[in-house]
Amino acid sequence: MYDQFASDYDRFVNWENRLAFEIPLIEKILAGVKSSGGKPLKILDAACGTGMHALALAKAGYRVSGADFSAEMIKKAKLNAKSAQLALPFETTGFGALASVYGKTQFDALLCLGNSLPHLIEDAALMSALKDFYACLKPGGLLLIQNRNFDAVMAKKDRWMEAQAFQEGGEEWIFERFYDFNADGTIGFNIVNLHRKSNSGWSSEVVSTLLRPQLRDELKIKVSQAGFSQVESFGSLGGEIFDPQNSGNLILVARK
Repeated sequence: MYDQFASDYDRFVNWENRLAFEIPLIEKILAGVKSSGGKPLKILDAACGTGMHALALAKAGYRVSGADFSAEMIKKAKLNAKSAQLALPFETTGFGALASVYGKTQFDALLCLGNSLPHLIEDAALMSALKDFYACLKPGGLLLIQNRNFDAVMAKKDRWMEAQAFQEGGEEWIFERFYDFNADGTIGFNIVNLHRKSNSGWSSEVVSTLLRPQLRDELKIKVSQAGFSQVESFGSLGGEIFDPQNSGNLILVARK
C-alpha cells in the first residue's frame, strides 16, 4: 500500500499543522530521557514514512535516524531531507530487523508513530518488533508508540474517518479513509484518492492494507513481555488520561 501511496502521502497529511502540534509534545516526553555524555539524544523513528517527524526533530537538535519498510517512502524521505538541506540516515528496513541494521543499544529513544504498529497482523510479528525495539535502546531508553484508539473503533465500529483535501496550482486531491471489519478480527484499511486537474473530471484510486486492532490492555501486556517497564498509557501526546470510549489515540510510553 505505502509504496503505491508514497507520492501522495505528503499531500494527504497536513504536516505544517501536525508537526506544530506534535513536535512540542514529543519533546516534552523526550525531556525525561537522560542523554549519554551530555550529547543530544539519539533517536530512531522506526516507521518514519516520508521522514517529516525525523526531519523536524533533527531541526530541533536531536540526532535522528529513520527507518521504514516501504522503499518508496524512504526515497521520498531522502528527497525531503535534501530539500530541507539535512543529511539524515534513512534506511529501508522493517520492524524486527532494526537492531541488525543499526546495532544494539544505540538509541536513547525509539518512536513508532502514526498508527504503524497495527500493520503487524500476527502475534509473533508483534513480539518480534517489540523485542527489536528493546534491543535498539540503551538502558533507560524510552519507547513511544502512537496508535489509533482501537478500543473505541472496535466498540463503535466507526468505519469512516475525516476526509483530507489538498490543492496545488490547478490540481486538487481529496482523500477518503474507511475501514472494513473482517470476520477474523482484522481491519481492512482503505484510502480513496480522488484527483483532478484544472477542473477536469475526477480520477480515483483505492489503496488498501490490513490492520490488527491493538487494544490498550493487550498491547501493554505485550510491551511488558518484551522486557519494558514503567509502561504507561495516555489518550494523547499531551498526556491526557486514556478514555477507551472517547480518546482519539492510544499513546504508550515505556522504559528499557
